[in-house]
Amino acid sequence: MKVNGKNYKTIWMEGEKVKLIDQNLLPFRFGIIELENWEGICKAIVNMNVRGAGAIGVAAGYAMALAFIQSPQVGGEEYLWKARQDIEQTRPTARDLFYATERVMNAGIAFGTAAAIEESQRIAFENEEEAKAIAIYGESLMLDTCNVLTHCNAGWLGFVDWGSALAPIYLAHRNGKKIFVYVDETRPRLQGSRLTAWELQNEGIPHVIVADNAGAWLLSNHKVDLLIMGADRIALNGDTANKIGTFEKAIVAKNFGVPFYVAAPLSTFDPLCPDGSCISIEHRPAEEITQMEGLDENDHLRKIRISSQGSKALNPAFDVTPSSYIHSLITSKGIIQPNNQSIRQLLLG
Repeated sequence: MKVNGKNYKTIWMEGEKVKLIDQNLLPFRFGIIELENWEGICKAIVNMNVRGAGAIGVAAGYAMALAFIQSPQVGGEEYLWKARQDIEQTRPTARDLFYATERVMNAGIAFGTAAAIEESQRIAFENEEEAKAIAIYGESLMLDTCNVLTHCNAGWLGFVDWGSALAPIYLAHRNGKKIFVYVDETRPRLQGSRLTAWELQNEGIPHVIVADNAGAWLLSNHKVDLLIMGADRIALNGDTANKIGTFEKAIVAKNFGVPFYVAAPLSTFDPLCPDGSCISIEHRPAEEITQMEGLDENDHLRKIRISSQGSKALNPAFDVTPSSYIHSLITSKGIIQPNNQSIRQLLLG
């Protein structure tokens, strides 16, 4: 994707350093973070400098590769297992993270540090290629004039490039279709209003930001043709974990008979998770709800309190949408139904 006329990936590796776009600065500023060790990548994942299932997975793969580079000659394997455990604890709901650490760890243990680095790069390449395939399959679902509702950010910032939920939107727009996007603000971290809207603006796609609780009004007034969401983990039966508030959108969509799609790469499917009850839900700091960040009058990023002082806050980062609310799953291998048979067949190749 282009930023100010220049092509960028969301995250990439140069030598023994990892570089990534700092998503916490967007949309106010554009900056690159350079990380030299796996601990720094862990911090970037926890602090959400890098976010989105695909990008988190690639970051975790790079972190595991850097752990091999940093591992001592004495006690090296113990060091690597400790590093893997710490990396996997950064965002426990995201399946892509565990998928990446396992692949890089296995490659490195079997064939050495160079193989670990190569595997991490391969994961990044596959992430981008799958996103391109998702774009092609998802674009076929859109009419020549199509109004879409999104939630959270599953665009190119959430992957190495292209994204999952936004990839079909980008391709449809580039193919000349008249696409209009209603962008959920996505409280409490505002991934929609800060990231998705910024991406769409860069692509020149017409859109408006809407409050998270505007979904029922939009659908009841026939303003939305379909909903596309990303995913952080998909169980074998099709139950899907995604950013908190996704389930509410699915309920509204089903009530009004509007198709609700989930777009995800194969790395998001969890073959060891039979249904949504097995998905661990990350809880994040209360301050994300009680405070909000923005630009002050001096163009400085600043946080302010927006809630009653002394009141506590509950901050689950994800919810699980049962498969019965999902019309179809858009994958890099095609559009499938959210059930055990279809998903098992997908994962078996």
